[in-house]
Amino acid sequence: MSTTTLLAVNGTLMRGLKLNPNLTNVGAEFVREDVTDKHYRLWSINDDHPAMIRTTEENNSVDLEIWSLPMEAFASVLSNEPAGLSIGKVILADGTEVLGVLGEPCLVEGQQEITHTGGWRKYTEALS
Repeated sequence: MSTTTLLAVNGTLMRGLKLNPNLTNVGAEFVREDVTDKHYRLWSINDDHPAMIRTTEENNSVDLEIWSLPMEAFASVLSNEPAGLSIGKVILADGTEVLGVLGEPCLVEGQQEITHTGGWRKYTEALS
């Protein structure tokens, strides 16, 4: 049994952002930048964090970071995520699946869709 798992993050857990210490403090290691396949949509939740949802229709790819996370730290990272975010399988552009942070559909109701920006980092940089 593996002692680590890959985790795709699309928001404030990414390098240099406010919740990144939730990964680094438990020994997670950055692996690479990547993107989803084209079946994801992304919303800004009050400009505090994003929520990504897989859809049946083709949209845009969303920028991600892939991290290697010790299995024993998985629950700690998840429990420190904002309400309405959960872990599910994310399909990358090359067709591989990894665990990743996804939003619950009710979380995005009435929020601003930012799929067209390609990712949280690009969206927040455009706000500056």
